[in-house]
Amino acid sequence: MPVYLDHAATTPMRPEAIAAFTDALGLVGNPSSIHSQGQQAKRMLEEAREAVASTLGCDPIEVVFTSGGTEAINLAIKGLYWARNAGAAHPRILAPGGEHHATVDAVEWLERAEGARAQWLPLDPEGRVLPAVVESALVSSSDVALLTFLAVNNEVGTIQPVAALAALARDAGVPVHVDAVAAYGHLPISFADLGVDALSVSAHKIGGPVGIGALVLGRRSAVVPLIHGGGQQRQVRSGTQDVAAAVAFAAAALAAEAERVEEARRLAGLRDRLIRGVREAVPAAVLSGPEPASGAEPSGGDRVASNAHFVFPGAQGDSLLFLLDLAGLSVSTGAACTAGIPEPSHVLLAMGRSEQEARSALRFTLGRSSDEADVDALLAALPAAYAQAARAGLAERTPGSRSGATA
Repeated sequence: MPVYLDHAATTPMRPEAIAAFTDALGLVGNPSSIHSQGQQAKRMLEEAREAVASTLGCDPIEVVFTSGGTEAINLAIKGLYWARNAGAAHPRILAPGGEHHATVDAVEWLERAEGARAQWLPLDPEGRVLPAVVESALVSSSDVALLTFLAVNNEVGTIQPVAALAALARDAGVPVHVDAVAAYGHLPISFADLGVDALSVSAHKIGGPVGIGALVLGRRSAVVPLIHGGGQQRQVRSGTQDVAAAVAFAAAALAAEAERVEEARRLAGLRDRLIRGVREAVPAAVLSGPEPASGAEPSGGDRVASNAHFVFPGAQGDSLLFLLDLAGLSVSTGAACTAGIPEPSHVLLAMGRSEQEARSALRFTLGRSSDEADVDALLAALPAAYAQAARAGLAERTPGSRSGATA
């Protein structure tokens, strides 16, 4: 049976979410309709919104359902940028290097189409953006439109000092968006306590369905919508709302929050076992991101409990991925691919790693279905896969030789 170690990409739907989804699919009624069936749909939708809000430490009215994390991130970044520039010029966007491509591509589009100026903030060698870096960028904040950053780096698992970064921006009067897609279900999140303007999450990362996420938008935070036509959600996002997906999202959110602390401890133990095993199986392997603090609930100086990310010197990450796939293991390079062409990890490059190292990475991410047998299967298959991938990598670097990739 295949071993799945790519839960950060997507994780299997929870039984509770599947049951809620299939039950709600039988519902007839548009939640915007005023007849009884429409109002029943609206009641189910608003109860789902309340449940999701309870897991994010926000008011239900602040939860704007979207088609997923990517839309939520785009709505936050573009919407905050447009709103901030409605009365005066604020062209500068502050964002750390190594952000998710939903952020990178949105910011780069604003540069091309709207005259924005991106200021990419450096990461430290563990993938963390330091408060001093943000403080320096905010010294002259009169032209800053917003600060956006990941709560947890989706590739290397580094937890950012969210509260400290947000406080700096708030003191400077700069709106803040937090991409919490990789943090949701793993770390405690309280939108109210963080004091940020917007926070994005996605259902399929916590065992909900693909195709729904949420932007938590503060009551007093202004964004210009991406989608017009009905104004169903605070005039921020228009369109008939997907009741079944929202109900399934809520079921997954409540289940994930109920088990979060205990599951973080369990996954941290598996992660530590995996990290130790990889280092024994492939002594050359180098862990990316901070060393884990075993046995404790993750903190601001730690890595998320589900993530183990390594650089395998001399081997191409995509070759390793395919060889492990042939052995029945699903993992990720953590790098972006455009038109099927592997690219070096922009996260590792932002952390100061070389391009060769950025092409030699694998990400292993754990989830609810992961157990010791999964870790053991990886550790059994890894040495042979690394040896073969390293031989292929050496052949590719030998002048006049043919490519040795054999995946």
